[in-house]
Amino acid sequence: MNILKAALLVGLALTVAACSRTGGFPSTRTAFPAPQTTALPDFETPQPTEVQTIQQARLDPGSYSYLDAGVLGQLSSAQRSAANDAQFYALQFGRPGAPRNWSASGASGQVSVGPYVRVNNLDCREFSHRVTVSGQTYTKSGTACREADGAWNVVNA
Repeated sequence: MNILKAALLVGLALTVAACSRTGGFPSTRTAFPAPQTTALPDFETPQPTEVQTIQQARLDPGSYSYLDAGVLGQLSSAQRSAANDAQFYALQFGRPGAPRNWSASGASGQVSVGPYVRVNNLDCREFSHRVTVSGQTYTKSGTACREADGAWNVVNA
């Protein structure tokens, strides 16, 4: 019986000890201080110091100085437009030596360009434009440079 009393006393002591440890929050709470808010400094919106205009590359239609004069009168406006597009894309994006082909209602052509060469701060490329109409082939070669305004201009043909 002494063992039973001892076990009860130990159990009671443990229960009382557990209750006193988890007895909740203390009666006097400490409040956290209110957060300090400081105003952010006013920053000025940055202003560009210099305005740079980006020019879009283009090949102005109408001059056709990259085509042989003998074929120009034989081409319709659709054929000249196809030749103009091929010349522009070859100059602007073409890989050196890789021909750019075009074809429009009976006429066809091929434009080949060389590598970019920097001349007087301008990007220049040699080109060769071959046009075939009614079985006759016309070829014109030269150099075109992209001007500061973005236009490709034939400078030597």
